[in-house]
This record gives sequence, structure tokens and C-alpha cells, in this order.
Amino acid sequence: MLIGLDCAEPSLVLERWRDELPTISSLMDRGSWGRLTSVIPPITVPAWSCMMSSKTPGDLGVYGFRNRSDHTYDGGFIAMSTAIKEPRLWDYVTRAGGSSIVLSVPGCYPPRPLNGVMVGCFLTPSLESKYTYPAALKDEIADVVGEYLFDTKDFRTDDKEYLLRQVYEMTDKRFRLAEHLLQTKPWTLFAMVEMGPDRMHHGFWKYMDPEHRKHEPGNAYEGAILDYHRHLDGLIGKLLEDADEDTVVFVLSDHGAKRLDGGIRINEWLRREGLLTTLAGPNGVSSLRDVGVDWSRTTAWGEGGYYARVFLNVAGREPEGTIAPEDYDTVRDDLARRIAEIPDDAGNPIPTAVYKPEDLYDDPQGIAPDLIVVFGDLYWRSVGTIGGDEGIQTLENDTGPDDANHAQDGLYVVAGPGIEASGRHDAHLLDIAPTVLELLGIDEPAGLRGRSLLSTVVG
Repeated sequence: MLIGLDCAEPSLVLERWRDELPTISSLMDRGSWGRLTSVIPPITVPAWSCMMSSKTPGDLGVYGFRNRSDHTYDGGFIAMSTAIKEPRLWDYVTRAGGSSIVLSVPGCYPPRPLNGVMVGCFLTPSLESKYTYPAALKDEIADVVGEYLFDTKDFRTDDKEYLLRQVYEMTDKRFRLAEHLLQTKPWTLFAMVEMGPDRMHHGFWKYMDPEHRKHEPGNAYEGAILDYHRHLDGLIGKLLEDADEDTVVFVLSDHGAKRLDGGIRINEWLRREGLLTTLAGPNGVSSLRDVGVDWSRTTAWGEGGYYARVFLNVAGREPEGTIAPEDYDTVRDDLARRIAEIPDDAGNPIPTAVYKPEDLYDDPQGIAPDLIVVFGDLYWRSVGTIGGDEGIQTLENDTGPDDANHAQDGLYVVAGPGIEASGRHDAHLLDIAPTVLELLGIDEPAGLRGRSLLSTVVG
């Protein structure tokens, strides 16, 4: 039984709030737990698919929600299930003759056939979509929970009461459906993911964290994230009533969370450095789409997000490339060095890491970014806008109010038969699938990137 909590932060769940979360604490007492180092980038897509397949983003060719589909300037795709070509845990279970319940695991829309049932993830467009396998399950869900919520609507909002109502309704309906499926469908593997922790962190972190630059002591939402975690812990406890004595239970997150100090406007920096030229001057804060790019005079461009993807405009690769192929390495190395030196809004250095995809992944598939940039140890995010009165640094997110960024480490807790009360053993996200396969007695296929944790968690 895999219970996924998107963005659950180990320093809160496993440490600071452990005594407030009796269900999770009891699992920790009975089993093994620790930080779960995520992939780079540590974001929902692709991290859950990486966890379920034990493959890296480079193996999957998926580097975020949005990906380049070719070397044109506008060819791209959102990473739906059709983008994931590697088998995931439920595929192996199906091949071995077992059955699975897969509920809202990111990377599962549109659902694919399996021996069992599947409900689409937060990328499902609407209830009118074909979001279940088998198709008839859709009517059953409506009977059980009414209007099922795939995600909160507009979680980057200043209306915090609205956000709270959305998150609680979404979470309660997801767990009600989980209980129904566990009680009515056969399963060898149960895997679900709840998006609520992620939405709470993005929406309420500044209210909780005294170190957040926008924190106001004594505010009305200081306890909102903890209250939600208490509620979630109770729902998990109820769900475990459907696990018998032979069930091994995992609680997992794909990455953690931390305060967001600000954003680095990567395209504005490139523009000021003479590396990005627009067709029109920006009228206030603008996007590249608003003003157009003069590709014949552009060396590089970037994207906003939890991390920055920077692409080089290479002659013979991009349609209007300006970098000679023989100069590619020199230009890329110079650009990486300069990006790493971008300071914070007070002029102080921030520990920015700039990666080349071939240094992170063996033989990266698809169209990988030329540079993968993690600003300020993830206390800073990438913002894609240009123009306006702001400088390179901004305290406002370009996609709406946001208090938190992702942290590199998620968490895991595992307890059940064969799992000793062995305490803390930190692990890697890619280790989960091999561990589950060993627990199920399914031969591990060649080529998985992680290794089973059973040698460390069975004593």
C-alpha cells in the first residue's frame, strides 16, 4: 500500500510534527523511515513517474510539466501518461498476474489498461474526460463522492478561505474514494497520491514560517498547514483499517518544501546581458510570447518554474541558430559560470547549481535543456518574465501568489511484515520501485536505477 503525499516535507512530518501525527508516528515506530532524496528536478512531474519506474528524468525524456518535443522554438508537450514509455510498478504487477488500484498518481492521465483500476491524476482536464480505467468506473466514482476533484482550482490565490475549502474537499473526496476502492476491488498493489500538502505549502508557508520574508506573526493562518497535516494523518489512519496484517504500508513524498525567498528573472537577465533579443520592447512586465523573440540575434532563452531550463540557439540544430556547433561547449560553459554568479536582491551570492544534462543522466532522452539551473538551493525559483520596473530579482511569482518552493528531499515511512523497527535510513526516490518489487516477489527487471532497501530496513 503506497500512500503518496505530494510535497510532504520531512523536517515537518518526520521531526517537528511527529508527535502531532499519531498514525504516521506509529508507522515510524514499527518500521523504517527517512529522507528520500528526489531526482533533479524535484517536481511532481516527473518525480512520481521516476519513483514508480526507478528511472531518471533523462531516461524518461521528461524534464518537467512542459517539455520541448523538437528543436523548433514552439514545439512542446505537457507530460501526460503518453509521454511515459517505461513500465511502472502496476505494469510489472499486471505482468506478474496481480491486480492494482492506482488513484491519482501523477502521470496517469489518460489512464492506460492494466489488471485493476486506474483514476486519472491532477492533469486531468475535467470530469468530462475519459479519466478512469475501466470507463464504467467513472459512474461509480460519481455515486461515491459526487463531483470528484482532481486538484484545487487556482491554488495560487489570495483568497485563502477559498483555498482551504478546496484543499479539504479534494482530500476528503480522494480518501473516501480510496476507501471505497480498497473495499470493493481486488488489489495486490494500491497506490494513491494526495496533492493537498503541495497546495497547502504553496498557499500558506509564509503564515507558518517566521523566517519567511513575508511572515506576519500572529496571523490567522499560522496553524493552517499543521491543522491540515493532523487531518490528513487521521484519514491515513482510517485508510489503514483496510490493510490486513500481511500488508506493507509506505507513506511517501516526491520532494519536500521550503520557504521561497524570491525569483530570478532568467530571461530578463539574458536580455540585459545581450544574449536574448526581442522583436518588440516590453510594455511593462511581459512574457516572451507577448513581445516575440528575434531568434537571429539571440544566443539563449529560458523558462520560469521551480528551476530554470536554459536552451541555447545552436546553428544547424535550431531553425535560426546563432551559435556555431564548434563553439557550443565554450558558450555553454561561460553561460553556466555567469548564471551561477547572479546574486540575490541585496547583492549577496546565492548557492546556485548549474547542471549539464549529460552530467546528471546517462544518455538523456528527448530534448533536454542545455542547462538545468537550481537557484539558491531552491530558496529561489526561476521567473520567465521580462521588462517592467523590477530588476533581475523579484519577490513576486509570475504565475500567482506562492509562498514555497520545492526542497530536494522528500520522505518515506515503511512498516509491515518483514520490516524491522530499524529507525532512520535515508534513501533515494529511485529505490522505492525495486523495494516494492522485492516485497511482491517479482523479479527485478534489468536497468532499474535504484536498489531495494530491504537489506537496510529488515535489520
